[in-house]
Amino acid sequence: MALFMAATTLFGADGAETLAMSLEQRFPDIEGVASGLVENDSNVWEVAAFFGRKPGEVELMLIAAASGARPFTITELPETGWVERVQRELPPVHAGRFRLYGRHDAGRVGENGIRLLIEASTAFGTGHHETTRGCLLALDALVGSGLAAERILDLGCGTGVLAMASARVFKTDVLASDIDPTAVETAKANVNSNGLGGQVRVIESAGFDHHEIRETAPFDLILANILELPLIELAPEFRKFTRPAGVLVLSGILDARAGRIIERFSDLGFRLADRRVLGDWATLTLTGQSSVAAA
Repeated sequence: MALFMAATTLFGADGAETLAMSLEQRFPDIEGVASGLVENDSNVWEVAAFFGRKPGEVELMLIAAASGARPFTITELPETGWVERVQRELPPVHAGRFRLYGRHDAGRVGENGIRLLIEASTAFGTGHHETTRGCLLALDALVGSGLAAERILDLGCGTGVLAMASARVFKTDVLASDIDPTAVETAKANVNSNGLGGQVRVIESAGFDHHEIRETAPFDLILANILELPLIELAPEFRKFTRPAGVLVLSGILDARAGRIIERFSDLGFRLADRRVLGDWATLTLTGQSSVAAA
């Protein structure tokens, strides 16, 4: 199997982190993203993304331009057993009551907790990234606090991890959506692998612009592990499609920028119930006035 590397450089650690997150969100079938300083004291960072297929040059060009990065250089790498390396290097993830694992780890994940099978080929939907783990821990805290949710939306679902976790803990149907058709197919495959095809419905949608979202709303719980800008732009629609006492779990946010999100959603009647920081990334739990707050 071929492996392609798309690499670029830009100034600043925050910019590199945001670009890496953008790549993970935009390409749900990405095999991995790495970033690091080109040389000490230069503040020039390299971001390299790895794909099992050749990525679209125009799409990468637009992402680079939006991030203030140089154009990506795409290189085909020789086959060196990289799938096996990824599997070895991504052990099972424990996040509260959730246990996320690849098929190669089925024998060592243990029987306790809620098990969710996610293959290593979708590495950045397995819970290893701080934003996904943060959302899972926030969800675990909400369940522990006694939240009851019947109508749930996973907006920008990627591999479907949060939708599946929600379906398991709340024992209800969950709607999952993503703007990327590849993400939709990836999520559907993971949903079926976990025997949740009867509970989790995956649709392609740009934001809230789908009739199934509008017909299912208002939601008791919306999870959105996306990015800062779409969260800001979609904030009024989050308010429109959430129950007055509903709960939001938002991530894909650099902690240094989280205050902007909190202020925007506070203006719409949400209050901060929990701010969970892992690495440089924040996960925010926001509630309506009568909602059960996270522990």
